[in-house]
Amino acid sequence: MADVQKGKPTLQKPPGYKDPTVPVQRYPRAPPRKLVLPPSFHQKKKRRSFRRICCCSFCILMLILTIIFLISFAVFYLWFDPKAPVFHLQSLSFRHFNVSVKTDGTYLNVATLTRVEVRNPNEKLTYYYGGSEVEMSAGKDKDIDFGSTNLAGFTQAKNNMTSLKIETKNNQLVEDGVGPRLMSRYKNKDMVVNVEVRTTVGVEWNGWKIRPLGVNVFCGGVTLKTLNREMPRCTINLLKW
Repeated sequence: MADVQKGKPTLQKPPGYKDPTVPVQRYPRAPPRKLVLPPSFHQKKKRRSFRRICCCSFCILMLILTIIFLISFAVFYLWFDPKAPVFHLQSLSFRHFNVSVKTDGTYLNVATLTRVEVRNPNEKLTYYYGGSEVEMSAGKDKDIDFGSTNLAGFTQAKNNMTSLKIETKNNQLVEDGVGPRLMSRYKNKDMVVNVEVRTTVGVEWNGWKIRPLGVNVFCGGVTLKTLNREMPRCTINLLKW
């Protein structure tokens, strides 16, 4: 019986079999591999630093220029003490004012002579004016056109007063009811008149000139009676040209 056991074939161990009696050898774990990023993900430190330097330099330059401008403006204002020109509606008269009724309608034939006083109150600065466009009208809504004209430019010295002579005329068709009302207001001197001047004004000092600015001068909104007693002051607004 023992012989039979000795002759019994030995069983084969299955693949991957590990003998539990054999001690397991532990090998050191390899360090994790570092993830390699493509070149497009790399930060461009040099380019970023260059941009930062340029941005800071630009900001510093703008700050310096702003400070220089503010200091120059303060010095200019304190030294020259600039004042805006002053306009007054000096007078307004009519060469003729006729309302005629014809078969084809009612016509207003009018010719005006207006004077606008311009003063330069500065003691060190000279004003120079470009060509001017002048429009004359009547009514609070400026709905009655008295004509328009152009004036040549001129230079106004310091502490100087200039009187501008403005002549306009117009012959227009008006509504039948408007003509008699205008004639009545003209005779009673309660007609509201308006003068609007569009021009450019620049500053000059010892040959140095500052670029002229477009201005809109409005005189009027008053009756003929008021003009006989006083010279109303005109308003000045900068034009958005």
